[in-house]
Amino acid sequence: MKKMIFSSLLLILTMGCATQDETVKDDFVKGADVGFLTGQEARGQKFFDTAGNERECLELLKNDYQISAIRLRVWVNPRGGSCGKEEVLAMALRAKKLGMDVMIDFHYSDWWADPAKQPIPKAWMGHSYEEMKQDLRNHTVEVLTLLKENGVEPRWVQVGNETANGMLWNVKTDERGWEIKDEKGNTTVTYSMGHIETHPEQYAGFIGAGYDAVKEVFPNAIVIVHLDRGHLPELYDHNLGIVLKHGGKFDMIGMSLYPYWAINGDSTLQADQIITDCIANIRRVSEKFGCDVMIVETGFEVDERHPEVMEEGRRQLARVIREARTETNGRCRGVFYWEPQCNPRQYKLGAFDSKGTPTVIMDGFVER
Repeated sequence: MKKMIFSSLLLILTMGCATQDETVKDDFVKGADVGFLTGQEARGQKFFDTAGNERECLELLKNDYQISAIRLRVWVNPRGGSCGKEEVLAMALRAKKLGMDVMIDFHYSDWWADPAKQPIPKAWMGHSYEEMKQDLRNHTVEVLTLLKENGVEPRWVQVGNETANGMLWNVKTDERGWEIKDEKGNTTVTYSMGHIETHPEQYAGFIGAGYDAVKEVFPNAIVIVHLDRGHLPELYDHNLGIVLKHGGKFDMIGMSLYPYWAINGDSTLQADQIITDCIANIRRVSEKFGCDVMIVETGFEVDERHPEVMEEGRRQLARVIREARTETNGRCRGVFYWEPQCNPRQYKLGAFDSKGTPTVIMDGFVER
């Protein structure tokens, strides 16, 4: 009886992870999320190499820093069109021209979706669960079909962004749309359609609907479920176990790894231990769930007044890439840096300086 129970549990835990075939490249990918780039360029931002030569940003990332892929977030009906489907298409075409691979990151929101909030698109509000699943499917198919009609085939597609607490649920926000937290850092959920604790079946249903929609347009695309805090094994066991228990599917597990933000939330933590724990978790979840893993977001602090801070960021990034490649039994397929082209006024964990030039952090990408 115990053997039968164990066998059934193992089947549940592995049924959502597709086996990769010979059509999938076996290289280790170094990538960058560049969702801000279009807006930066529109505001006149220029980029330069360390010799002071002006360069096109994607070409600089590829040719000087061995970055072979970009990641692009998609919002449903964003204000001003930022990260909308047309902007994503334009950036994807630029990447294709340079021979770079593309990852599409569906937020299923009109704005930022993350563990603290997963705002339901305004056009989907008031819909039933079944209607919202159809909304999600239609949006996924619409965006991917636009790419396909223009000759872009994404190699990976995320169905949701950092869905640690599920997707498609609202919280109390301020007038700008940012979540309001109480003195303990907690938010107030105001509308829950797919929160993992209140509607786990619906969360898994949304993941499954996204998976099927991706495969409808691009059967060979690798579908990713993306969670934050890659150093926390219990988060991955809980979330992915629920996804598979209730019929969700995925081909790959995406992780965020941010020592800076983890320490910001708990000052007793140490950066190197966070990295060690994340690498160990990659080995563990890849075996438990039977699929590959990718670090789809990471980043390190830029502080132009303190070069030693950026040198430490370079060391940590180099360590993450090295150990992701060599210490995960081949199951970690790559590392993506989140918005490296940002200067510190825009985002403190970018990797360029205030003049638009790569800092020493970017050297962490370069194999010596």
